[in-house]
Amino acid sequence: MSGLRFRNVDAEASDHVATWPYEALVAAIDRGLVPDWQPVFAEIRRMPRGPVARRIERYLAYRDPDGTSTLFALAIEHARSQADRADRAQVAARVRAAVERAGTTQAEFAASVGTSASRLSTYLTGKVTPSAALLTRIERTAGSQ
Repeated sequence: MSGLRFRNVDAEASDHVATWPYEALVAAIDRGLVPDWQPVFAEIRRMPRGPVARRIERYLAYRDPDGTSTLFALAIEHARSQADRADRAQVAARVRAAVERAGTTQAEFAASVGTSASRLSTYLTGKVTPSAALLTRIERTAGSQ
């Protein structure tokens, strides 16, 4: 970190960002430099919907827009988008594994879980994510065949 120091806050800039109180995040955004922001961005990437990202969003909601606020908003948006892609890919992998375990054709498997072959194809590629109920049915059906 650079020379960032918190005032009237029970935290140090060297502490893990997740332990910083709201006022410390505000100070880092307002008075910090790029090196001070790096651990904040790392925490946003680690938990894009976590408490640090939420506190930053809350601050940005009433802060006057400028380049810094835009940068933090974009960092949160990008981290969430990346996390969503990773989640969809993970679900698609679970669906592919279930279809492989079933040992049937995709069309037969789709019919056995109550969907069409074309819809199952979108689940397999991650283009569409099945509902939680359908994913449960997919995995249950694969386990019973």
